[in-house]
Amino acid sequence: MSQQDWLDKDFYAVLGVSKDASAQDIKKAYRTQARKHHPDHHPDNPKAEEKFKEIGEAYSVLTDDEQRQQYDAIRAMGSGGARFSAGQGGPGGAGFEDVFSSMFGGGGHPGARPAPGGGANPDIDDLLKMFGGQAGGFGGGGPAGFAPNRAPAKGSDTSARTRISFRDAALGTDLRLTVDGRTVTTRIPAGVHDGQKIRLRGKGRPGPGGAPAGDLLLTLDVEEHPVWSAEGTNLRITVPISFDEAVLGTTVAVPLLDGDSVSVKVPPGTPSGRTLRVRGKGLVTKKKTGDLHVTVQVAVPTHVEGAAKQAIEDLRSALADEDPRAGLSEAAAR
Repeated sequence: MSQQDWLDKDFYAVLGVSKDASAQDIKKAYRTQARKHHPDHHPDNPKAEEKFKEIGEAYSVLTDDEQRQQYDAIRAMGSGGARFSAGQGGPGGAGFEDVFSSMFGGGGHPGARPAPGGGANPDIDDLLKMFGGQAGGFGGGGPAGFAPNRAPAKGSDTSARTRISFRDAALGTDLRLTVDGRTVTTRIPAGVHDGQKIRLRGKGRPGPGGAPAGDLLLTLDVEEHPVWSAEGTNLRITVPISFDEAVLGTTVAVPLLDGDSVSVKVPPGTPSGRTLRVRGKGLVTKKKTGDLHVTVQVAVPTHVEGAAKQAIEDLRSALADEDPRAGLSEAAAR
């Protein structure tokens, strides 16, 4: 998106939040709107797909502090006294045409696109680059600080979102996507998390006159996995064990993300919900290697009969003097 797009689109209205909304409020609103307008819920509906794209664009900008600040500034400029078109000066407030006319002697700024009627209708991207000291802007050498020989500014940054599987996020993957009609390929590193932003240098809009391209700020939506979850570089998995395995102890084979497995010893008397740690079997990133956290869950049989039922009744009789809830009432009353 260019800054002209920012001027035309009210991202706060797209997400249904106020301009002073917190990051948490914006994230909550995004999830609500994304679920509501997701293309999977509206097949063969181009309007729903376009709405979903607008929601993603709004979220990408408003959750990036730097981009949100720039967006607010551009929107404020566009809604104030100065307008980005000719003939908007009016009494008591000159438009950009008048500003550049006074600065450059009546011809608008260099490179401005002519507007109908002979006036200058400067592009917002060009204006921002000029005031930011780029692309022949102010603050350089030359007469009155004007630097006509400065190298062209790089292309503008843009943003995009994409969904990847939990496995691709954990192990890393080569990604290919289309942004603004251009095909972008990149390597997603291992260990990325949901909502993470990755800046891809030189993958943004091409620069004018052969100047370097801008950057692409890519936001990742990581899908949930039915078995695995991650906390930083640590992997988590829940493994069911039988009642006798919990009481007497056992060794279980736990699967790993790479398709291998690891043997984990369950000590005798292990309660349901206890987590056992296996060092060095978590996510492997450039910075560190995490651990594998295995939470055991005792599987209670739903139906027993015959010898199995008699064995359990014998066990209950043998443990009649033990009260697993001893002290609960006193602790609850504190």
